[in-house]
Amino acid sequence: MSKKSNTVFVGENKNFWDRNRRSGGYLLRRRAGQIAVSVIRGLLLFGLCFMIIQPLLTRFSMGLMQEKDLYDSTIILLPRNVTLDNYRIVAELTDLKNIGGGWTFNALLNTFWISLVISLGTIVSTTLVAYGFARYEFPLKKFWFGCVVALIIIPPQTIQSALYMNFANFDVLRIFTLFGVNAEGLSFGQRLLSVVDGTGTGLIALITGKTINLRSNISAYMLMSLTCMGLKNGLYIYIMRQYFQGIPTSLEEAAYVDGCGTLHTFVKIMLPDALPTIASCFLFSFVWQWTDIFYTRLFIPSTSYSVYSSQMSSMVTRMARYFSADASVAVVVPNGRQQQLISIAVLICSVPLIILYIFTQRTFTESLAMSGSKE
Repeated sequence: MSKKSNTVFVGENKNFWDRNRRSGGYLLRRRAGQIAVSVIRGLLLFGLCFMIIQPLLTRFSMGLMQEKDLYDSTIILLPRNVTLDNYRIVAELTDLKNIGGGWTFNALLNTFWISLVISLGTIVSTTLVAYGFARYEFPLKKFWFGCVVALIIIPPQTIQSALYMNFANFDVLRIFTLFGVNAEGLSFGQRLLSVVDGTGTGLIALITGKTINLRSNISAYMLMSLTCMGLKNGLYIYIMRQYFQGIPTSLEEAAYVDGCGTLHTFVKIMLPDALPTIASCFLFSFVWQWTDIFYTRLFIPSTSYSVYSSQMSSMVTRMARYFSADASVAVVVPNGRQQQLISIAVLICSVPLIILYIFTQRTFTESLAMSGSKE
């Protein structure tokens, strides 16, 4: 005896209500569910977009207001007295324009090339280290990877003093004090401690008689990036290690059989497949470096390079003399006026990053979507 089918024939050529009646109301319930899901999804997307765009619109609107509009309670978003003079003031305060002169964009150009150079150095070093962690066995591998995780967890402010002293008095192989160089009156324990804490005499001081101050240029920051100690480098190592571990070893084994060496396999086989992930890490590095203030102040003094994040962070102190008729006398700038100019500076800082994302969003989303086996 054949099993009775519970399928209800609704017909393809009948109208919706007739088909819904034949299906016992199933089509209406399904259509209502689809519409409800679409409405909820649309509301969520609208709310998310509004949360992202609303601060930018508010800052843009505030930047067009004259100072008297800031204290007018009847003005919510649209300014009553429109002016572009606020952007000129911010440009002069952040070294984008000479006071009373032409536009130079000095701070933004310096920020761009510094962020680009540091990000490239970071990606080169972290990619090599991540591949080593993913594919090779070496002594204390788990311990060193634990140090990488510590780079993510431990805030860099905890070693700020040590970094400052190390690069302000840079030297290598600070072990010569242990052997009696500049060690008059020091016990063996004190000599050993000088090797541990980095205060001993190094190779450079032994040859030239003095250490090197690397904080006067970008070399200290570049050295940090090339040794995987820069901004968020531990995170990039972790991300790319996880990606390389997901690539089957059969690809490398096939390359080795074909006669490729280790470096050739890495460059020709592994790197092309990992480009979306590497591009995402580069974007993260560039964006974080663009807005960074901790490492920028520590390694890039304002006397050497005018960087936009440093200029923006010290705007308030320069406002007092900028708005003064006498440059030697500071004036009190109202808090509302300060916040207005700071909002404009933040908006200017965000615009290049938004443009960058518009042109790289496909690569970025591809790297986030990549998962599963590559077999």
